[in-house]
Amino acid sequence: MSSEDRFRRVYAGNFEALLAYAARRVQQPEDAADVVAETFLVAWRRSADLPRDDEVRLWLYGVARRVLANHHRSGIRRERLGERLRQCLAAFATADPGDEVPQRLAVRAALSRLNDTDREMLLLVAWEGLRPREAAKVVGVSATAARTRLSRARARLRELVGDDPDAPGHVLDVLAVPVPEEGR
Repeated sequence: MSSEDRFRRVYAGNFEALLAYAARRVQQPEDAADVVAETFLVAWRRSADLPRDDEVRLWLYGVARRVLANHHRSGIRRERLGERLRQCLAAFATADPGDEVPQRLAVRAALSRLNDTDREMLLLVAWEGLRPREAAKVVGVSATAARTRLSRARARLRELVGDDPDAPGHVLDVLAVPVPEEGR
């Protein structure tokens, strides 16, 4: 009997038992299916190491047990990562975002009226906090070209939203982030 035929027989004879084993140990049925698939993947890769027929189910249970342990560990890692991400997001949400909604909408509307090049340069520098020379690398131009594009993009944005900081509803402060000086 070929190793492929033997694997098919082992799979057919043990799939339901392994699925039941995994389903009793995980929260979601999809996770049980993943555990069984991973178990049979290991069995396929190690088909030369499969024990005799009367011991193969026990061997598969052992593999499934280790796959489940990995599954639980990765679930714990996902939960910890999720918690860290929630904490990072909470740090951004300390101020009431509703306070700046009209200004943000005005800036977004003005940005949408800019061409893609101008908008990308402004967003990289103002919102992502990159220096013009760093933004230049992102968009694939020289630092000089980036500074020129940024200057022109700022001028076009000012035309769209106005540049009188005393006027009611002035919105440039929503976009303006201090840009560090850089050497040329």
